[in-house]
Amino acid sequence: MSWNDFYRRRDVINAVLRQAERTGDPVLPFEDVQHAADVFADRAELLAALHYRWMLRLTGHLELALHEHGDRVEAATSAWQRLATEEPTLRRLLDAGAQTIPAAIAHEQRTLALVTGLADAREPAEQIERVGAAFLVLARDGARPARCTSTRNFFRGFAASA
Repeated sequence: MSWNDFYRRRDVINAVLRQAERTGDPVLPFEDVQHAADVFADRAELLAALHYRWMLRLTGHLELALHEHGDRVEAATSAWQRLATEEPTLRRLLDAGAQTIPAAIAHEQRTLALVTGLADAREPAEQIERVGAAFLVLARDGARPARCTSTRNFFRGFAASA
């Protein structure tokens, strides 16, 4: 990818986010943004690029939160919630389009499960994703799972019931 391509993609992503923020619509405004179809092959590619932006920001927030908090679950919860508050339009588009980018969403779930220490990299990917999905359900609801007496066991039970 050339620098021109990078800047064109960035400009379209920014325009999509501005348009979605203006309308409040959870549907990705692919057709409504000039040059979106010239830069991205389809909605799925644009959503993947939006998720990449989310993950870049999330990993930065996670790094900072891990230095601020003693507890890894509390750090990840705080980081995810902070970013969701800072980027509500981006999160809304990703949530609405999650079925379109299942591999990207699974990556986010695995990342959070591993960063929190609620899952181990030696476990099957599906189990790690279930733990991450359970973590996200609670993080979205504003829960503070670090206050549970046995956080790891709590998430294991929660993931098994999901």
